[in-house]
Amino acid sequence: MDKFELSAQQAFEMLQSNPRALLIDIRSTMEFLFVGHPVGAVHIPWIDEPDWDVNPHFVAEVRKLLLGGAVCEVGENCAAVILICRSGKRSRQAGQSLMEAGLNNVYHVDEGFEGELDDSHQRSSVGGWRFHGLPWEQC
Repeated sequence: MDKFELSAQQAFEMLQSNPRALLIDIRSTMEFLFVGHPVGAVHIPWIDEPDWDVNPHFVAEVRKLLLGGAVCEVGENCAAVILICRSGKRSRQAGQSLMEAGLNNVYHVDEGFEGELDDSHQRSSVGGWRFHGLPWEQC
């Protein structure tokens, strides 16, 4: 496990114990709205319709959300940024881009919101935020 990976439960505990921590759901708009999302998550898509290209403003949008608290030295009281996607793959990529841009307190939920596919090719039965019974909502 990378040092920036968190289980869904670890992410939830970090959010509960650190009021400055931010949970950013990076899935597409359609996923965020219709599949559901963690309660309190902010939506900033990494890749979105209609072109399905990486959001060129992703880092800037995260920095704006942090209101200038994005760049700080390791060991300082930096606001934690926790990223979540469907299964943990996109959030890993997005997290790498944030760290390359100088953000130091970045994490991602390794199982994502829905987890991996099970033997029946369905999600939310093997792992993920929903599978673990953590708070979520849907439009």
